[in-house]
Amino acid sequence: MIALAQFGAGRIGQIHARNVASTEGARLKYVIDVNEAAAQSLAAAVGARMSDCDAALADPEVAAVIIGSSTDTHAELIEASARAGKAIFCEKPIDLDLQRTRACLEVVRETGVPLFIGFNRRFDPSFAGLKAALAEGRIGRLENLTITSRDPAPPPADYVARSGGLFRDMMIHDFDMARWLLGAEPVRLYARGSVLVDPAIGKAGDIDSAVVVLETAAGVLCQIINSRRAAYGYDQRIEAFGEHGLLLAGNRDARSLETWSDAGIAGEKPLHFFLERYAEAYRAEMAHFLACLAGKEEPKVAAADGLRALELAEAANLSLKTGQAVNFKAERDLAPSAP
Repeated sequence: MIALAQFGAGRIGQIHARNVASTEGARLKYVIDVNEAAAQSLAAAVGARMSDCDAALADPEVAAVIIGSSTDTHAELIEASARAGKAIFCEKPIDLDLQRTRACLEVVRETGVPLFIGFNRRFDPSFAGLKAALAEGRIGRLENLTITSRDPAPPPADYVARSGGLFRDMMIHDFDMARWLLGAEPVRLYARGSVLVDPAIGKAGDIDSAVVVLETAAGVLCQIINSRRAAYGYDQRIEAFGEHGLLLAGNRDARSLETWSDAGIAGEKPLHFFLERYAEAYRAEMAHFLACLAGKEEPKVAAADGLRALELAEAANLSLKTGQAVNFKAERDLAPSAP
């Protein structure tokens, strides 16, 4: 029986806690949150206990931690957990600051503990199937990749102000998907962005609409499209075009039902937001993490993936600011050289 402690009792914390509770051979022993009422409620729901950081990390029975608290706590909790010898599952990003992220990962390296970053979309059945089809060579050589991600509605301006911006907060998932599906590091990035959805987002210093183009050393192109609003719902699609054809992972709806008649073709809107759309992915992601702890699987997501996605987000911000493409020094070195 693997015992875990979890930091965070908000909406993502509730998802992870219930997924642990439903997994045979694992139990959530502690829930820690600055909101004690939320921590107590979640702990009671999954058979855990409310605790504090020091007590949870000092418990030798706790083998691993889940970090689903606010972003500004991630790096500190990762370091404390690593020094306590606990395996770590942490939601993205590790931190909004690149240097802070690198310093945190140095502590992880020194302690030798495993760190798993919560890029749940790798575990979505549709996207994982597309990745497998690429690996099988079903469309031959990949030539162009298009990743579309649009939220159903813009977030509040106060959230935007502390989010780190669209590239770090929203597109960071797409940067990870791009690296994963391309199977190579980008050597060039160009980003453009606008405020087209909500003027309050612009006043908060961010953009709400963006397009980023990535290029690999082999010349394969990837276009990432983001918007903070889609009138029809949560838009999550990936298109991979190759020499022998096309792979498409489309949106999901609640019923997977279309009506074809003389009046036209009609279907349901996509699932409303990420908790519904990626419910399967969250379950599979946690099951994989627990299987890794049990020695049954090898980790599919590493600390370096969190760092590299953030480096791409930083490069996108630089490109947006300068209006120029950002070149990377080498395929495996994502520190940007001068535009």
